[in-house]
Amino acid sequence: MAQSNPLYLGPRIRRIRREIGLTQLEMATDLGVSSSYVALLERNQRPVTADMLLKLARTYRLDVTELGAEDSAAYADRVGEALRDPIFADIDVPSLEVADLATSFPSVSEAFLRLHSAYTREQRSLAEQRLAPGSGIDDDPVEATRRFLAASGNYFPALEAKASVLAETIGKKGGAAEWLRAEAGVRVRFLPADVMMGTVRRYDRHNEQLLIEDTLDAAGRQFQIAMHIAYTSMRRELDAITQDVDASDETTLDLIRRALASYAAAALVMPYVAFVGAAERRAYDILALSREFRSSFEQVAHRLTTLNRPDQSRIPFFFVRLDEAGNVSKRLDGVSFPFAAYGGGCPLWTVHTVFRTPQTIVTQWLRMPDGQEFFSIARTVRSGGGRFGEVPISRAVALVCSAEDAARTVYGEAAQASRPQPTPVGIACRLCNREACRARAAPPLGRKIMGDDYRRGAAPFTFAD
Repeated sequence: MAQSNPLYLGPRIRRIRREIGLTQLEMATDLGVSSSYVALLERNQRPVTADMLLKLARTYRLDVTELGAEDSAAYADRVGEALRDPIFADIDVPSLEVADLATSFPSVSEAFLRLHSAYTREQRSLAEQRLAPGSGIDDDPVEATRRFLAASGNYFPALEAKASVLAETIGKKGGAAEWLRAEAGVRVRFLPADVMMGTVRRYDRHNEQLLIEDTLDAAGRQFQIAMHIAYTSMRRELDAITQDVDASDETTLDLIRRALASYAAAALVMPYVAFVGAAERRAYDILALSREFRSSFEQVAHRLTTLNRPDQSRIPFFFVRLDEAGNVSKRLDGVSFPFAAYGGGCPLWTVHTVFRTPQTIVTQWLRMPDGQEFFSIARTVRSGGGRFGEVPISRAVALVCSAEDAARTVYGEAAQASRPQPTPVGIACRLCNREACRARAAPPLGRKIMGDDYRRGAAPFTFAD
């Protein structure tokens, strides 16, 4: 009959003893053994018997299953992930050594992980301080608005609840314009751009008219009407959310209110329950969803980042919109995707190159320096250009989810069959320690550049160890 493998819990027993505040002699007395035996157990020179395991659990009121569980594998995974940071690229650490460190010295492993986390946070902080325009991050109303949305999880249940009720009544009236006329006595009119004088939406209070520029496409018209309903019929909900906002100035408060109204408008056009059901049924096919809800590609992509109701399953997404120069005009994070708050992003990410193939969806597997893998869906979108002589504005939008969730999307399912190796990307050049990157525009913070008169590598910079 085969015997089970001996159980060694030395580091864990030592940690328990120290947390309780006991000496080896005191623990030995509690367990009815000699202090030398406790010392042997802690040094993994004696296995823990079933009887001793039960004694430990009973004496110190521990969960025997938790006590006997193997946590060295988790430590080994975390240490191995940290060691994938390119700053350690020139150090060959065998997996056996990592496993030995995690098993025999969990405290040292934890200390290493804390130091690496502190280093990573400090590097990002330094980069943001150096790259941020003006006097600092806190002075930027746009960044303050993004922080507010992030702190709220980009989900506002009061707006969703009100929008759901309104959407149902709007549907019964035959549409938003008809609802406004019947319920609020407001007439919707579509007027030429020269009459609108540089605005796409204007409310004429005197004549009770909502004026919309007639060169907007159907999705744009629908969304602007929804924005007016959000500002008027959902004013109480907007006020309740913004009254406790600690904003440094009126501009920040105005931008937060605008973001909330935009959120509410999207909830009116794409009601939560119906949209979640359609998203799951269509495997997050953005084009199909845009047809079903008569919305634009960008509106649907944006709405996918707000599906954060606890009782509704969905894929967490990161959303970004940028122009050809790399300027970010919108950013929403639901998947903790590492992204530089300021400065240029990684040029190896295809969101920067989709301008070469307008209106074509481009997918890409991404791997960050710390080993995290993501899946990106990117495409160009256009605004304006609804009349002769008006130059349209082209931007790129991208949705990013974790690699594990990619198969739940129609894009990931198609890309899985011929999945290439993930593209190694970074947050930004200043935060990326990959030495062999030919696309690098600037050296990483904290790395000394080496000069060499007789040798030129393929990468722009060579760094000291």
